[in-house]
Amino acid sequence: MEVESARASDSVSESRWSKLAVTLPVRNVQALAASTGDMTAEVIERYIQPDIDAFAVLDEHSDEVPVIDVSKLSSPESVEAEAAKLKFACAEWGFFQVVNHGIPDEVIMGMKHDIQKFFQLPPDVKNAYAQRQGDLQGYGQAFVVSDDQKLEWADMFALFAQPPEARDMSYWPCEPHTFRNFIEKYSSEVMKLAHSLGVFVAKTLDLNPELVEDKHVAQFLRMGYYPPCTPMPEKVLGFKPHSDMSFLTILLEVNSVQGLQIRRHGAWIPVKPCRNALLVNVGDLLEIMTNGKYKSIEHRVTINAHKERLTVSAFHLPNYDGIVSPILETREEKLLYKTVKVEEYARLFFTNKLEGKRALDHAKLSQ
Repeated sequence: MEVESARASDSVSESRWSKLAVTLPVRNVQALAASTGDMTAEVIERYIQPDIDAFAVLDEHSDEVPVIDVSKLSSPESVEAEAAKLKFACAEWGFFQVVNHGIPDEVIMGMKHDIQKFFQLPPDVKNAYAQRQGDLQGYGQAFVVSDDQKLEWADMFALFAQPPEARDMSYWPCEPHTFRNFIEKYSSEVMKLAHSLGVFVAKTLDLNPELVEDKHVAQFLRMGYYPPCTPMPEKVLGFKPHSDMSFLTILLEVNSVQGLQIRRHGAWIPVKPCRNALLVNVGDLLEIMTNGKYKSIEHRVTINAHKERLTVSAFHLPNYDGIVSPILETREEKLLYKTVKVEEYARLFFTNKLEGKRALDHAKLSQ
């Protein structure tokens, strides 16, 4: 009975993750992009982002994001060198691509196929899974908190996927008919990968892996659809500059259309998708835990004038009622971050319009 009670408590705690957003309903971007007659100056104005050209875009560095071979991290002969690459990637880039990650090809291909089919469904079918008031899950948009804010050129479909007992199955689509099955398989496989990466990350800092076990026990999936924007693709964004609040985020590029850019040394670096790789980035909670040694980097999503882009982001998170504290390597190390309650940090993150690293800046100690 005590075990069952604990599981029920965990389920209630985890399900609160999806009740954080007060998102106002806005027009479906996919439908807007398909209706050129509706693309008036007044309509498109709400999507035009100010200061979009404030920083240079360095295309020549697009293939420099570190690539980590997970199989080498598991081999005694190569683990030392590969772990050094992982440490460099987390500290200097905050992003890295992982190859030989162990997720079966058929799971990835099935997930890619069904996501594409889902976004091709008629609007009324997709809207059967629309976000409900006060819920981040479902089909729609996120971070829309006022009627006058600039909007992103994207639609999303989001689900709380892990742990299984916290799922709201009313959001899980019945079409395509294999979609639920592939979401379950993909979610489970990515959860295993997140656990492995968490262990490897801990070892790069000479930490006991048990210290990170409770930092990636929940998983939120966000499937993004970024339609082409014919009028002014260079003036709209699929996602504004932000960092993720997660511990680790794992991204699947569904159709290899480039769009993600990361902020590095005061410029934007486009990320060229690497064949058969998943993209991983450090989240705010990992930066806090490492006292700033590993960096949660600002990134944004640009829009293609002619091609749609689809992605799956898996955000790995701690228990909702947990805490994250900076871990210092020595007594002399300067403390840079507060201990944060996960619930409070999540509320701060989700009630802001997606603006840079505002939530993370709130967690920093005054120097």
